[in-house]
Amino acid sequence: MSAVAEYLAERVAWGDFPGAVFVSRVDGRDDVSVATGMAVVVPERIPTREDTIYDLASLTKVLATTLLVMIEVEAGRMSLDDPVAAHLAEFDRDDKRHITLRRLLTHSSGLPKWVPLYVNPGDPDLVPEAIAALPLAYETGTRVVYSDPNFIALGYALERSTGSRLDRLFSERVAVPLGLSSTGFRPDLALRPRIAASETGNEYERGMVGEAAAGYDGWQTDVLWGEVHDGNARFLGGVAGHAGLFGTAAEAARVAEQFLPGGELLRRDETFALFRENATPGLEEHRSLGWMLASTPDCSAGPAIPPDGFGHTGFTGTSVWVDPHARRVNVLLTNRTHPVYNAPPMTEIRRRVNELAASPR
Repeated sequence: MSAVAEYLAERVAWGDFPGAVFVSRVDGRDDVSVATGMAVVVPERIPTREDTIYDLASLTKVLATTLLVMIEVEAGRMSLDDPVAAHLAEFDRDDKRHITLRRLLTHSSGLPKWVPLYVNPGDPDLVPEAIAALPLAYETGTRVVYSDPNFIALGYALERSTGSRLDRLFSERVAVPLGLSSTGFRPDLALRPRIAASETGNEYERGMVGEAAAGYDGWQTDVLWGEVHDGNARFLGGVAGHAGLFGTAAEAARVAEQFLPGGELLRRDETFALFRENATPGLEEHRSLGWMLASTPDCSAGPAIPPDGFGHTGFTGTSVWVDPHARRVNVLLTNRTHPVYNAPPMTEIRRRVNELAASPR
């Protein structure tokens, strides 16, 4: 067994997650590929394979939404300094008119970190208006507060600007050009035997909402398997700017490579520089466009990723980290929420697999 395989097998044995897939690609070529444990333990047992499809959770924010925005920016149809209101009319109000696409992408807009949109407004058609009406949690540009509403709004902005739904945009502009066969929104039910299962019911999110959801009767009780784990994404039909993307580790790595020079989808040197530059100096997190920088204190990059490396994590137990100097992309996919939500030391685990992947074998 490789060092990464041995380590992940140990974490499975410890009960951190039922299974995991790790892929490391260097300069577009596979360097490490590992699958271990179980993709499903309830209601049946299915071993993890290298082509197991995972709920990528918040990796959607970078692998779909950020990438699609930057494709639009390079085509001249969007600008990072566009007011959000230029694409999403609901933001044309006194307290939101100054917020730009760049502020949404860097989590410095002032919008709060999370709201249960399925409770209020409770109607998918009213979501853009509901987000625009949220009181700002802080003055725009003075903090970094990681926020799902930022990327839900970006998803709507893309849809309004292009006239096409986000899942179709991803398919046409990312999946088809890259030849992806197993990555997208709302996976077909026929793929279910290849999909890693998630939480039984919504216990974790139910606890987050608390009394605010008194009387709400939309909670899931069965195992979420092939259906998005995130409640807001599920409420929005499985297609949203912050969550909803499913995919394999190898294909997620293929998409992440598009943020490095030489990819098929982005072309400009100035674009690639933006993913490595700290757009939020002096604030809580070092953020580039869509991504967290490895220079962020106590983040999950670890010493193997240089300070201008960039990465992202997802609640279901997913992560991607990119070393732009070595042109290495590391993708770790787990289903730590299956069959119930678990809180293993994912920061430590992500750092360790990055380190092991970079070490001579």
